[in-house]
Amino acid sequence: MKKLIIVASAASTILFACSKNAVTGKRSMTLLPESEMMAMSFTEYDKFLAEHPPLPESDERVKMVRRCGIRIQKAVEQYYAEKKASSDLKGFQWTFNVVDENTINAWCMPGGKVVVYTGLLPVTQDEQSLAVVMGHEIAHAIARHGNQRMSQGMLVQFGGAALSVALSQKPALTQQLFSQAYGVTTGLGTLKYSRSHETEADKMGLIFAAMGGYNPEAAVTFWQRMASSGGQKPPEILSTHPSDETRIRDLQAFMPEAKKYYKPQ
Repeated sequence: MKKLIIVASAASTILFACSKNAVTGKRSMTLLPESEMMAMSFTEYDKFLAEHPPLPESDERVKMVRRCGIRIQKAVEQYYAEKKASSDLKGFQWTFNVVDENTINAWCMPGGKVVVYTGLLPVTQDEQSLAVVMGHEIAHAIARHGNQRMSQGMLVQFGGAALSVALSQKPALTQQLFSQAYGVTTGLGTLKYSRSHETEADKMGLIFAAMGGYNPEAAVTFWQRMASSGGQKPPEILSTHPSDETRIRDLQAFMPEAKKYYKPQ
């Protein structure tokens, strides 16, 4: 269910969309129409792949990423259909690619446009842990976290102007806001999401991975490896994402709920 709220001011009239998360039941508001975000996503995704050619389909790493992604995609689509919330996935054009760069990162743009970097795979080590990461990134996109982050940036930079206006006036800045909102320019440990977004994506991602037939318990060992592979990190109070210790503790606490969705394949 979605609602529109109009906020009037002397400078502009801003249209917010209010939607309910089918997994968590949480409501959120975004400034930017998701259809426009997807249109921008498809353009930026093609541009990114032109500048960072993906590995060929014959590569075993690509086969694994696509197999994992499609399993999660189908599970998510089935779940949302059962919840009568398929409209939340309207316009999605799922695509899974692997880029050969030594970066511990993965991301998902609006509409299911996913990239996994080869630098992440030595840390995930196997498909179970890869599913945890891909479920997490897909959760960010489905929960509209990037839209919320970019909406905040748009309000600061453009006073709530329409996306088309922002693109025409300052295309480079608008594209930069988009890339930052979706973690395209950052590593997995420093994504530009709030701690609440990260925690929500962790929980939704566990459920998505479990629904796809992957053991959610792999999340704990994966984040333990992430903790040991990272350098010095700021205190949690100064960070935009949970500390590794907090994240692992929260995942362990949520594990009984996630395992309710686990059906090994």
